[in-house]
Order: sequence, then structure tokens, then C-alpha cells
Amino acid sequence: MHATSIASKPTSLKLPAALKTQLEDDARKAGLSLHAFMVQTLAESVRRTRQREAFTRDAMTALSDMKTSGSGYELGHVRAYFSNLANHHKGLQAKPQDLAPTRLG
Repeated sequence: MHATSIASKPTSLKLPAALKTQLEDDARKAGLSLHAFMVQTLAESVRRTRQREAFTRDAMTALSDMKTSGSGYELGHVRAYFSNLANHHKGLQAKPQDLAPTRLG
């Protein structure tokens, strides 16, 4: 994120002394000014919050779709698939076949 290319609004932020010291230490270790580090940290927090919100919406949609269709994926099959996929990525086995939904109930 480049703050210079984005319109900025001044903000006053009062920090507890211990937190400011920690932020200064972390900023120095990252090779950033305190201001740049705080902007980067806040932007990352916002990104994670939006990502979590999208994940929750997607999960609720998937649950609704599963309930409507009556089909989905058994947890044991999903775990086995991802275990086999990890082994495939390590070069230990062939790529597993894609999972097929089953009738739940």
C-alpha cells in the first residue's frame, strides 16, 4: 500500500506508552517509520476483517445451498482428500480425484 497515492485525512491517536514503545520497536525491526507501520498494520487489520466477513457470507450461502439440495461433502471424505492432496504436493502420491457430493441425511 502506498500512502502517497491515496488521499489522506489527519487523525489523532492517543496510545498507551507501553503500546507505543512496542509499535516503535516493531516498526524499527520492519524498517518502517512508526506512522508507516501503523498505517500498514491498520490496513492489514481491515483486510482481515473484510476477508473474515466474506468467508462467513460464503459459508452461510454454502450451508443454505446444502440444506436446499440435500447434498454435500462428508467430513471424513474431506479430511482424507486434503491429506491425500498434501501428500500429492510433497510428491508422495498421485493427485486425488475431486470429491463428489453425496446425499446427506
